[in-house]
Amino acid sequence: MGRAATTPRPRLGVVKLASCDGCQLMLLDLEDELLAIAERIDIVEFPEASTHRSSGPYDVVLVEGSVSTPEQLEQILEVRREAKLLVTIGACATAGGIQAMRNWREHDAFRAAVYAHPEYVDSLATAQPVADYVKVDAELRGCPISAEQLVEFVTALLTGRRANLPDEAVCADCKRAGRVCVMVARGIPCLGPVTMTGCGSLCPGFDRGCYACFGPREQANVASLSREFIRTGLPPVEAGRLFAGFTGYAEPFRALVTELGGVPGTTAVPHAASAADTAAARPGGTR
Repeated sequence: MGRAATTPRPRLGVVKLASCDGCQLMLLDLEDELLAIAERIDIVEFPEASTHRSSGPYDVVLVEGSVSTPEQLEQILEVRREAKLLVTIGACATAGGIQAMRNWREHDAFRAAVYAHPEYVDSLATAQPVADYVKVDAELRGCPISAEQLVEFVTALLTGRRANLPDEAVCADCKRAGRVCVMVARGIPCLGPVTMTGCGSLCPGFDRGCYACFGPREQANVASLSREFIRTGLPPVEAGRLFAGFTGYAEPFRALVTELGGVPGTTAVPHAASAADTAAARPGGTR
């Protein structure tokens, strides 16, 4: 009797553009799951982990980083041609990342301020999310991405089902964890109502406002939240600045930042004391 044919394992590639490598490291940090994943998937291209290089085609490619140079633009177009599924991972790939803050300012001035010989640096005028140039089949958000969401995506890929990735506000995580709302109780501006969950509401858990490292959730009402910030005493430019972080170049954050004037590089405006500051200033008051 002949040997039964075996199904070839999916070919996985990991590609880096302009980024810090933190999201790639989340794959390597899956200590309990990595060996099981490697038994089911051929990781054929992963410069962060191996000097062995392999060209396409790929069944799935994980792309970290924004498109910031002409070379990277050519690279992502080639990767798209070679990949059946292209998945962007992290804030840089999905929203432009921290480097996209320069998109609101003059490109040549930034380059001259950073590099001794800016003429040697071949960069694009803007740092863009991957989806601005090619079709993206799925996104894993975060800075860095969630290890749990990465495992869920890979598991879904291997079992042929749709990945069960959340699309709810960070506030939902706070409610489940029984955390007191920092906006209501302390007057701390928080982007949790408009931010996609995935971090486990980490910042509110340490009595800080969420700063949207997982980016805007679907149908995020950023206009309403910014009006609330302004109503409680925050100048419009400072309200806009709150949305101009890791994921500030993702819509609808991008439009709001431009509208309110809180673009990166502007001078901070002194604002009225928050409810927490006011309470702390009273006799016997505590933070």
